[in-house]
Amino acid sequence: MLYTVKDVSFLSKVTVKTLHHYHKLGLLVPCEISEAGYRLYSMKELERLQQILFYRELDFTLEQIKRLLEGEPDRAAILLKQEELLILRKQRLDTIIETLRKSITCGERGERMDDKELFKGFESEEERKEALQEQNEHLKETYDLDLLESAQINIPSMNEMAAEAASFMAGMASALRSGFKHNDENVLQLLYNHLEFLNRHGHSISAADFASQTRFFLGDDFHLRMLEGQQTGLAYYLAAAAESYAVKCQ
Repeated sequence: MLYTVKDVSFLSKVTVKTLHHYHKLGLLVPCEISEAGYRLYSMKELERLQQILFYRELDFTLEQIKRLLEGEPDRAAILLKQEELLILRKQRLDTIIETLRKSITCGERGERMDDKELFKGFESEEERKEALQEQNEHLKETYDLDLLESAQINIPSMNEMAAEAASFMAGMASALRSGFKHNDENVLQLLYNHLEFLNRHGHSISAADFASQTRFFLGDDFHLRMLEGQQTGLAYYLAAAAESYAVKCQ
């Protein structure tokens, strides 16, 4: 089945003008042009458009998206790297909030705040970039992407995503420490809430997809270190819980 540009616009809610622009950039090229000059698209092009829109939601530029799709990388790996950037940003904001709360408490009690606590969290921009360098170098070397220099960053969205991701991982770590089995209803509810949040915010992911991502964590040194650093056994606990939830959703 072939779709006209108007069909594609109706299905995707992307304007015809934008689709023409994507064609001009070589980002989304119709599978054929009719004798009358109409652009025609197959399911393959629709799936590519879905990928384009997904990356746009993550604030990648069109130029970056084009390079990503040309290279056909592991999409899950790219998204996981961006999640790491968000989590690091969330951790820094949490530290600043903690400093603020301590300042308020000391002021209310008439106490003098420890000078070593006054400026916790206020790293410079260069220090922030240094903290993100490991993830960013991976993106630059593998996919020729530099997220640290990207001008299109949706800060409110990043903060919301980071807060939810941090809350989810904290909940999983707490469940592990409390002795909940990986298939306990409370644990599965955490997974349900996390995936519901992602899907509500335009990041389509199924229970099976998430289970696949958690298996990826186990084989990737960086992710394994990050998760095990939060709580010993967390990477394996998360993978087992995600697998149980995927089976339940079948």
